[in-house]
Amino acid sequence: MHLDEPRGSKSSRIWQLISNAVFILALVPALQGQKVPVQEKTLANGMRMLMVERKGEPSVSGGWVAHVGSANERPGITGIAHLFEHMMFKGTPTLGTKDYQKDLAIIEEQERVREQMRAEEAKMRAAYRRGEIDDLQKPENKTERLKELEKKFNELIAKQREILVPNEFDRVYTTAGASGMNAFTSQDMTGYFITVPANKLELWMWMESERLLRPVFREFYAERDVVFEERRMRTESTPLGKFAETFEAMFWEAHPYNWPVIGWPSDIPAISKAQADEFYSVYYSPQNITLILVGDFQAAAAEPLAKKYFERIPRGSKEAPEVLTVETKQTAEKRMNAEAEANPQTDINWHTVPFGHKDSYVLQVLAQLLSTRTGRLYKGLVLGSQVATETWAQQDSRKWAGLFNAGAEAKDGRTPEEVEKSLYAELDKLKQEEVPAAELQKVKNNFAAFEYRKLSANYPILMQLIFYDGLGDWREINEAGPKFQAVTAADIKRVANTYFTTENRAVARYTRKATASSGQDPDLAPLNAEQKSMLQAVMAKLKTETDLTKLKGALEKLAEQQGQAPEELKAFLKVYSKKIQDRINELEKAEKR
Repeated sequence: MHLDEPRGSKSSRIWQLISNAVFILALVPALQGQKVPVQEKTLANGMRMLMVERKGEPSVSGGWVAHVGSANERPGITGIAHLFEHMMFKGTPTLGTKDYQKDLAIIEEQERVREQMRAEEAKMRAAYRRGEIDDLQKPENKTERLKELEKKFNELIAKQREILVPNEFDRVYTTAGASGMNAFTSQDMTGYFITVPANKLELWMWMESERLLRPVFREFYAERDVVFEERRMRTESTPLGKFAETFEAMFWEAHPYNWPVIGWPSDIPAISKAQADEFYSVYYSPQNITLILVGDFQAAAAEPLAKKYFERIPRGSKEAPEVLTVETKQTAEKRMNAEAEANPQTDINWHTVPFGHKDSYVLQVLAQLLSTRTGRLYKGLVLGSQVATETWAQQDSRKWAGLFNAGAEAKDGRTPEEVEKSLYAELDKLKQEEVPAAELQKVKNNFAAFEYRKLSANYPILMQLIFYDGLGDWREINEAGPKFQAVTAADIKRVANTYFTTENRAVARYTRKATASSGQDPDLAPLNAEQKSMLQAVMAKLKTETDLTKLKGALEKLAEQQGQAPEELKAFLKVYSKKIQDRINELEKAEKR
């Protein structure tokens, strides 16, 4: 899943993960079989509402999920679902501007200029196909008319900014004591969420219904450029980002999962506001949205408020279409070899099953058997044969299809080929022998503990409901646990033999790209500049930590979160885990002296 930076706090997303994963280690006790008491209602316009009353915290975590992600796009407008995640914070007729009528007039004029710009851009694409220009993004390749129009458009942007009230949507909330406003876009959903004081529930109802009923997509083209820059930073400027994108595109042949959530670089700058308006009318209609409230409120009082505010939004005239394309059965192994400014490693994907499939639970248990520092891959490749320094495994059950990913980072002096061979050796054991009962039960216990932890507060319950409802069934918050516990050793052996076949996999091998020595920590090579800075600050704190129990607990917690972390954070968490392990080794060595 892709999570944007929290508004007003550029780096707090990483710090929050650090805080949760490292320094908050206590489990919240819960009774076996605990259920989340979800009340479900449907409003007159088709919008669904999920409510969970919880006492103890004088706040309400509120959110909503639009059942739309990058899989609902098409070539030419890839990235549009993620673009809307940005645009939904731009305000309404009463929020975000000093003069709404003037704002509208400027937006209309901007559209007229953009239409003329698109005509010039079409000429450039034709010239590119004829070989007359070599790159559509180079300023020198722009037509003279386009340069004139861009100047005019920039003047309109400056004119509009004179009457804008930046971040007013966020400021209204924070002034009222709200916190944690954010959103995310994945292949299958777009989620919006915030926590408000319990006595500000009606404010939440008004704010969220207003941006759905009367959104104003001001600064549309400027924000489109922001998204393009985000793509550059997260994908093109990271050591493995561009390769991961290529690997994903290679893995999915027919399914729309083969394009990135953030969109292809040629599509993002080409999306028009007219296309955005059409997309919004279909996928942000009430019948395609679920409201979710978790916290200190009474459902009997919240439901009338929801009707008052959200039933103002008329039902959409079109139903959101299903994704019809089914991934073709892979008939031959795929391979990608890449040189990257990162440690040598091997990454492998297998086609598996989507969310809700009976085998998805077995595959998730199997992934847990392989992953973390108590799992088979770490024991076999890091502690055993010592061909690797880090390992991972996860089942990714998306709404329409799924994949299983496993891999390892090679130890100095060892090769990706050796790593790959060792990975298969561990998987072959699962194919040939049933997992011992004690080992399987330990993993099931971990699942049970994790399920309990997710019920500890309003926010994690809200996020689970957003996630499960976005994939197709919120009831999984209560029903998934027993399904994990029902997995047998025979099930694991069966799915290993079913899915981990040669013709069903795609393999990426990464070797280190030759670069001049910079004197920097080589472990930080896979990270972008912001992550390097953040990790260096954290490493300074690690040097002062002497509590081994705390560090080991933190390491285990990080291992649990790596499989669910946004793609752009996985490299950071991997390096962070290594640094914690280095500190543990250092302390243990000192104890033996």
